[in-house]
Amino acid sequence: MNDHGVVLDPATLRFTRELPASVPQVWTWLTESEKRGRWLASGDMELVEGGGVTLRFLHTDLSSVREPTPEAYKPYEDGVTTQGLITRCEPPHLLAYTWGGSAGSPSEVTFELSPLDEGTLLVLTHRKLASRADMIDVAGGWHTHLNVLAARLAGREPGPFWSAIAAREAEYQARIPRS
Repeated sequence: MNDHGVVLDPATLRFTRELPASVPQVWTWLTESEKRGRWLASGDMELVEGGGVTLRFLHTDLSSVREPTPEAYKPYEDGVTTQGLITRCEPPHLLAYTWGGSAGSPSEVTFELSPLDEGTLLVLTHRKLASRADMIDVAGGWHTHLNVLAARLAGREPGPFWSAIAAREAEYQARIPRS
């Protein structure tokens, strides 16, 4: 399985990952603030349709490996918070919510979890991305954050975050077609 995101259309990306944990275990890493904060962002999440989602990103806490924050990511060095709304919630198999967008209108993230013989198949789809720049940013971010999640679920410490996301964004700059 390829870890890279796939462009489904000019506004949609999809990632597919096999994770080393059961569906209920992965669900807790998507929905519980403390666990989610160890791979993505902490914050409250009302697990009902129309419920609120707060995501507080503190990227420097995602790895114990410290490195200088690259200039391009300095605005995020001390954290950033975004708000959204749950659009679908079917525990423990499907979670979807809106995601603040750079062009003012939110995009939408959907997580689908299916059991495998040894673990969980996670399908993450990010829709309604406003631009190629947003797609590159989101692709590099999800790729890196999902690597952190996989490491955490496997009981490993993830590597340095900033250099990983910079490398992934450079890859997606080359992979994502121009309109």
